[in-house]
Amino acid sequence: MDTKKLIQDLGKKAKNAARYLATASNESKSQALEHACLVIKKNRIEILEANKRDLKLGSKKGLSSAMLDRLELNPERLDSLEESMNSIAHQSDPVGKIMASWNRPSGLKIKRVSTPLGVIGVIFESRPNVTIDASSLCLKSGNASILRGGSDSYYTSTKLHQYFVEGISQKGFPIASTQLVPTTDRSAVGELLQLTEYLDVIVPRGGRNLVGRVQQEARVPVFAHLEGICHVYVDRDADFEKARRVVINSKTRRTGICGAAECLLIDEKLSNEIGETLITDLIDKGVEVRADEKHSKVKGTVSAKATDFGKEFLDNIIAVKSVSGVNEAIEHIRRYGSGHTEAIITENDDTAEKFFAHLDSAILMKNASTQFADGGEFGMGAEIGIATGKIHARGPVGIEQLVSFKYLVEGNGTTRP
Repeated sequence: MDTKKLIQDLGKKAKNAARYLATASNESKSQALEHACLVIKKNRIEILEANKRDLKLGSKKGLSSAMLDRLELNPERLDSLEESMNSIAHQSDPVGKIMASWNRPSGLKIKRVSTPLGVIGVIFESRPNVTIDASSLCLKSGNASILRGGSDSYYTSTKLHQYFVEGISQKGFPIASTQLVPTTDRSAVGELLQLTEYLDVIVPRGGRNLVGRVQQEARVPVFAHLEGICHVYVDRDADFEKARRVVINSKTRRTGICGAAECLLIDEKLSNEIGETLITDLIDKGVEVRADEKHSKVKGTVSAKATDFGKEFLDNIIAVKSVSGVNEAIEHIRRYGSGHTEAIITENDDTAEKFFAHLDSAILMKNASTQFADGGEFGMGAEIGIATGKIHARGPVGIEQLVSFKYLVEGNGTTRP
């Protein structure tokens, strides 16, 4: 297969489809998504069978339980996927909004209006639901998309994409509105990263190796999400029961997602009993706790190494460290965090405000689980990813983040002196 020619062809088709999508009405986009959801619902058996095939191959390859969890698409997760599609379908149109308008003394009337980005490339690993999340968000925001999924989810992603395209095409949308790269050849990623003639932005969603490669090699603008090294800091003024619930949920609800907590910071002013209980709760849930010197005496822990801090485990593992207070917690997160999501557990509003003001992660939370770092939970229907950069999009990337703007200027034979 000539990968370069393949990717170039996908780019040309996407560019043509983007012209149609940019002017599609909100009603037509909503109807297309609703119909695609119905087609997916009708073909659940085939989709789940394809996922079983991917899971079987993943087990043979030795994927961890957390990675297999990311890969799994069961009936409940299909329910959630369909709910996301319908939620996106019913959101207001982000295209054509007048963001600002003003008149100039020269007589010019100026408007800033939202407009699609154009063609969006999405490179992702393992999680097959990204196929539908990305396709839906891009279509609703008037963008064409080219998707390159990982080999682990190849069969599931292929089926999901097939039925999505079948649904939207039956409502008159071009089949090239969303395209899935039909090969797992790694060279396809390299070709996408160089596709400046057709791609307007790339969104990588995966591990450090993938995102690092994209950032290094891409000639196309990137919405970057490097890692989810998320912290939970339990402050001296924390409500103990809230802390127990949030810590457990932040780590154990799903360990393989980017919003899972990877490090627990405990204020040294808390009693030894409270710290021990927080750690024991995790151990009782099957979590391997890699603790600093102060907490390594708790039964069931292992001694933490320096490399355990600033590490994205994506597994039933968490690092634990004692800190002298909110100032040291902030310094630790600044040093080891990835700019994704951090949470503070406290009843002291001033302490929480300091935590919020002095940290610059994309998402900061008070008394809430880091696992809420998700576009669906933010009311966006879904997300393409969590952007940790600071240009254009930041945090969950939903339909509002997939538009740019242009200026519409109106005169009356107006000339500049």
